[in-house]
Amino acid sequence: MADADENSLTFNPSMPPAGRLDEVAPLIRRRVAPNGGPFTASGTCTYVVGRGRVAVLDPGPDDPAHIEALLQDLGAERVEAIVVTHTHRDHSPGARLLAARTGAPIVGCGPHRPARALAEAETPMLDASADRAHAPDRAMAEGDTVAGPGWTLVAVETPGHTMNHVAFALPEAQVLFSGDHVMAWSTTIVAPPDGAMRAYMASLDKLRGRDETVYWPGHGGPVHEPARFLRGLAGHRRQREAAIRTRLAAGDGRIADIVAAIYQGLDPRLRGAAALSVFAHLEDLVGRGLATCDGAPRLDGSYAPA
Repeated sequence: MADADENSLTFNPSMPPAGRLDEVAPLIRRRVAPNGGPFTASGTCTYVVGRGRVAVLDPGPDDPAHIEALLQDLGAERVEAIVVTHTHRDHSPGARLLAARTGAPIVGCGPHRPARALAEAETPMLDASADRAHAPDRAMAEGDTVAGPGWTLVAVETPGHTMNHVAFALPEAQVLFSGDHVMAWSTTIVAPPDGAMRAYMASLDKLRGRDETVYWPGHGGPVHEPARFLRGLAGHRRQREAAIRTRLAAGDGRIADIVAAIYQGLDPRLRGAAALSVFAHLEDLVGRGLATCDGAPRLDGSYAPA
């Protein structure tokens, strides 16, 4: 049995700098896009895999200057594939800019899709974040590969943050590009109907069965000891669920009241994200028969213990 220390969740607040291409590991270089903020850390991590004939993973936002700087860094190297983990506007629009400049195919996640249909009068709170224009040349499913000289990227489907989220294993280095599913600096936002908590937790469990030694995420620095970190993430989510159930039992039936009770001292800029996280947990609890809502689960619903 693992002790509490072994299952603890400790975040790494150190941030990679934006604006330069750094070699971070054999076969892996990283340029951070200049789109830092409370939800993106120092910016979106764009990775270059290989040498000479390379893959570019998550080219980032619709920022021509970022793409131009990346191409200047690469010089005569050839982009063989443009790989995208998921369709949020801080990750995928740059793929189209890079494809237009290089002619390389866009592969990876499929088009954007929600976890479920909208409930009556529901507004998707992260709709502005969704890149609905993403149309890859090849959508990759579990186990599909894209390869170049000395490197292979293997698709690992990890729905939850978005339902089309795909991580990519690089077996030559025993690492995983984890996108926004697992990050060292923060927990991942799961916001219905864009994402789903049950799918997110299942994807965490799936990754716990893998043997990569380092994760390179979509924001922030690397995740070392990923098996331990995954246990901590899962435990954190279970603790959050338990806290929400406690507040329901105490009579807090509105998401705003639950957020105020369990996220004390939260940066005001993150209250909306906290509300969406609580909503994701409540939707899952209702689906499992552990809570009720006055109608379909929604942000402005009234919740109670089942």
